[in-house]
Amino acid sequence: MVIFKIRILYYYLLLRWKRKRLVTAQQIKQHQIRLFRKHQKQLTNAPFYKQLSQQKAAYEDYPIINKALFMKEFNQINTLNIDCDKAIKVAVDAEVSRDFSPQINNITVGLSSGTSGNKGVFLVSPKERARWVAGILDRVIGLKLKKRKVAFFLRANSRLYESVNSILLAFTFFDLMNPFEENLKLLEKEQADILVAPPSVLLAIAKEKQNKQINILPTKVISVAEVLEPQDKLYLEQVFKQTIHQVYQCTEGFLAATCEKGVLHFNEDFILIEKKYIDKEKRRFHPIITDLLRTTQPVIRYELDDIIIEKKQCACGSPFMAIEQIEGRSDDILKFINKEGKLVQVYADFVRRSIIMGDDAITFYKVVQKSLTKIECYLEVDNNNNVSLVRGKVKQALQKMLNKFNISAIEIEFTEAYKLKKGEKLKRISNECQKSV
Repeated sequence: MVIFKIRILYYYLLLRWKRKRLVTAQQIKQHQIRLFRKHQKQLTNAPFYKQLSQQKAAYEDYPIINKALFMKEFNQINTLNIDCDKAIKVAVDAEVSRDFSPQINNITVGLSSGTSGNKGVFLVSPKERARWVAGILDRVIGLKLKKRKVAFFLRANSRLYESVNSILLAFTFFDLMNPFEENLKLLEKEQADILVAPPSVLLAIAKEKQNKQINILPTKVISVAEVLEPQDKLYLEQVFKQTIHQVYQCTEGFLAATCEKGVLHFNEDFILIEKKYIDKEKRRFHPIITDLLRTTQPVIRYELDDIIIEKKQCACGSPFMAIEQIEGRSDDILKFINKEGKLVQVYADFVRRSIIMGDDAITFYKVVQKSLTKIECYLEVDNNNNVSLVRGKVKQALQKMLNKFNISAIEIEFTEAYKLKKGEKLKRISNECQKSV
């Protein structure tokens, strides 16, 4: 345990020292190439990459993979000869028992459904856990010489998250599978300094706080696991009276964190990002990521399904790539047939803007495409407003937006009820007719 804490401190100081040396895009690129060359030596232990690593191939020569291939080649990609079926069993058993301590040969095993709903398994060594904690301390929680409490809401716990526990940080896991009322009581009792939770949970807590049903005063609020919508961020900042920070992390690694201005930046000092543009304007892209430090389960040129809008410049001055918005995933794109009979993609941002501009009374919404000709909407509005009137405005705004894409005859139906299931990630805009397109 002492060695583990020393490692955390070492990696923390190393991260801060290296980051300060990277002040231009060119320096970042040169740093990444050097790291990859060093990292490549470890890839000889992964059968999937052995030949390319022995040839000392450039990273661009490595194959681009996705989640399906990553899981299919699990046994060939990991460097410790850990069997995929065994890893999945350990992770699934932990989910069922809610005991997340079991490991495989001192390797932490975790399960992620992700926002795509596809099962993913991650492996993390003690060294990688120490690096992760160092990164979280440096870019998310901050290192202070006073005792602080961290309240962490998530579907599943992990030794990775528990690694944050120390003399200065008291980590409490709030299981989202437990009744919300129980979690609220414990949260008020704990009086955590740092509140970490998905946006859907933060919104529920914020409403309780606004209605004076709970008295908490966290000094830092961090959004994780789900896409934080701009209007939700604004509401949370008003309730908690502070900047809402974010962590962009998935099975594939710790990808980005917010700066002091509340803007997400990719961790380019150890994550190499390639952009696969998906629109003509080259505004939206899928990130193809290479983790330059992770060796137990190498992540090399892994294409994420997330849709990223890049922010060209951030007021904080960081040279690391900034993110304007994470729009969701490709399967969140709505698809319709226009008047000319062509398939048209409508990105979530267009739908989002139409709804929030429809009426200021809207406090929550959910949009689901049911078929090529039908959209289902759920709205929550302020009590003092006419629901039917607000629905009419939203319907008109959506039809106006669709008309700009030459799309007509789309049925917009409003539903009376919507409830997020336990452990389910909030996706405000989703497409349930993918298979029919």
